[in-house]
Amino acid sequence: MLDRSVLEAPLIDHRGLDLGAVRNVNYVLQQSFRYEYDAPVESLRQRLVIVPPARHGNQYLRAHLLEVNGAPARRRVSRDAHGNVVAWLHADRVTQAIEFRLAAVIERVRDDGPTLLPADALHSPRLLRPTPLTAADERLRDLAADIIPKTPKTAEAGDPEDTGQRICDAVSAAITYEFGVTSVKTTAPEALAAGRGVCQDFAHVMLALCHLVRLPARYVSGHLLGQGGTHAWVEVIVPHGQQAEAVAFDPCNGRRTDSGYVTVATGRDYSDVAPTSGSYVGTSSGRLTTDRKVGVLTAA
Repeated sequence: MLDRSVLEAPLIDHRGLDLGAVRNVNYVLQQSFRYEYDAPVESLRQRLVIVPPARHGNQYLRAHLLEVNGAPARRRVSRDAHGNVVAWLHADRVTQAIEFRLAAVIERVRDDGPTLLPADALHSPRLLRPTPLTAADERLRDLAADIIPKTPKTAEAGDPEDTGQRICDAVSAAITYEFGVTSVKTTAPEALAAGRGVCQDFAHVMLALCHLVRLPARYVSGHLLGQGGTHAWVEVIVPHGQQAEAVAFDPCNGRRTDSGYVTVATGRDYSDVAPTSGSYVGTSSGRLTTDRKVGVLTAA
């Protein structure tokens, strides 16, 4: 259970920390989603993918609390095909508003090793096949050919981690960050053609390129210290002894991830890990407001 007193504790200014040199970091995450309706709605069903996994590499979920305010709601927590924590909530009736609030304490232990997966992840169709959001067009194929020239030394014969870095760099150079010009339905070809987008667009374009060069990869949803909303990046799956390792790249910022990132969920694209989605019965339109705070509680 979560000790509520930690939510009132002062946070450390992470900008003054060398997080790469820190052995142990504890983060506090608070996030809320509030839906308001002009008239009562019924049979509201909500899917939340906001609770971090019990463990993701050297990241651990130490305590959390998920609350629902505004209407009585039944809940069921399960894991999806990707191993993500999914909370399903059902409220028979919402008169005016309903709010979902998460509070969590997350710990990162630097020396607890990389994010390891079974070796068969290197050949998983889920990580190699495009989705409607990451399917390639001719422009993406041309960009992939520029990154990985068609020579006897193919991407599969080369170093996959190096290939991932080259793709990350290419995507970072091809797209400019701009909020409000794309939506959650924007595809990788559309984002690349526009040359503008947000973090999920960078991730979708990188995934499309990874698929084209047969590099297994997955979409990551989480949080980046110092950023206002949720963030997205990509994990490239590479060999690691008798296992596989998930190596994370942030194409939006053109770099590898570090201890400033907190992972929440992984999937094939945004649609697998959308933080909140759902339905209800009623004629009223819903208005969503969100709030999020993530910061460093302790560092050693």
